[in-house]
Amino acid sequence: MAAHALSRWNPEDGSFWESEGRAIANRNLWISIPSLVLAFAVWMLWSVVVVNLPNVGFEFTTRQLFWLAALPSLCGATLRIFYSFMVPIFGGRRWTAISTASLLLPTLGMAVAVQDTATGYPTFVLLALLCGLGGGNFASSMANINFFFPKAHKGTALGLNAGLGNLGVSLVQFVVPLVVTAGLFGAAGGEPLAWVKDGDTHPIWLQNAGLVWVPFIVFFSVAAWLRMDDLPPVRSPLRDQASVLKNRHTWILCWLYLGTFGSFIGYSAGFPLLVKSEFPHINALSYAWLAPLVGALVRPLGGWLSDKLGGARVTLWNFVAMVLGILGVLAFLPRGGDAGNFYGFLAMFMVLFFAAGIGNGSTFRMIPVIFLSERKRNTFRAGGTPQETFVAAANRDAAAVLGFASALGAFGGFFIPMFYGASISMTGGASAALNAFIVFYLACIGVTWWFYARKNASLPC
Repeated sequence: MAAHALSRWNPEDGSFWESEGRAIANRNLWISIPSLVLAFAVWMLWSVVVVNLPNVGFEFTTRQLFWLAALPSLCGATLRIFYSFMVPIFGGRRWTAISTASLLLPTLGMAVAVQDTATGYPTFVLLALLCGLGGGNFASSMANINFFFPKAHKGTALGLNAGLGNLGVSLVQFVVPLVVTAGLFGAAGGEPLAWVKDGDTHPIWLQNAGLVWVPFIVFFSVAAWLRMDDLPPVRSPLRDQASVLKNRHTWILCWLYLGTFGSFIGYSAGFPLLVKSEFPHINALSYAWLAPLVGALVRPLGGWLSDKLGGARVTLWNFVAMVLGILGVLAFLPRGGDAGNFYGFLAMFMVLFFAAGIGNGSTFRMIPVIFLSERKRNTFRAGGTPQETFVAAANRDAAAVLGFASALGAFGGFFIPMFYGASISMTGGASAALNAFIVFYLACIGVTWWFYARKNASLPC
């Protein structure tokens, strides 16, 4: 075990980074990424499974099904607050292995529960909450990878970890509908339930929605334990990490990340419902997978662009693009006797997803840069501190903020659909909610410009 605990780590030292640091950091990154893909897949698992529960005989109301789909988001967002502090306490290797292995609880539990239509609703509520473990993993994963990379490469590394990890949302939407149609695991997987459709009976192995992830969870839990590393210098008590909550930049960056990741996850969750409401003749599920796919694929690009151009500049123009995207969506919505234009609407939403994905990467790149700059400035004012000391402290601060911001941003997965629902029920359409989002993005533009992008900003980045 001791072989995995690195005694020295200073990625800002160029010679150290080139001689050994880069290889170690990349090895940890490429185990972290698939582990995070699995976490996102498990987090969003119920959004696919609930569609099939009534088909196989579970007599839950529409309201109950909605809560089963929503509870993982609420639970995952809350867990991110606590998970953001785990890496400095337990070490990145240990916590990645433990948190990945914890995904066995909801997947195996689901596989058992869905085979018996007598399973009670409280059991499903518990399993939906356990899927929130996958949402929590994002905070600790990002905090861990942040420690491994120097300032010049943080944007790209964090963008790859988060962006490729986000692909788990699309992956689960592709994989689950396929695997439930066949007895992939033979007798060990259990018997299928019957789905009667248009007078024909179809076997459906709903348990496969959980079982298909189990071998991969086991493999990458073991890989994390055996091949990742712990960085002892970054460990610190919870009290020291929580001190970042007194820093105003923590709350400013949380606000900005709510505007980027909150938009990505919220638009992804609400897009099918919005299409169904505004364009009832369109099969919304045929297009739902585009949302997380576009946002996830471009997130690494957001980190890379921020490394080249500066995080604040990229974030600022991203919010401008999101305002324009919302205006485009409003222009193509049905109104009065006009049926609207679905393909124009879809194109404008893809602009929103593209911008949100870029913004996810750029905002996360801003966090470690801002806290490193602040630590460096405070160190010079205090008379100097060894570079390795203030870099380690800045990384500790940034890790806590990365996790805390990711937690608050994840609540967008609940609030955006809620705004849609309120707008539609009160006004008959989504325009009121979309206009409210414009106001929010304009505030994000102002905050980004004032604190980070203008000529005399307090902490330019």
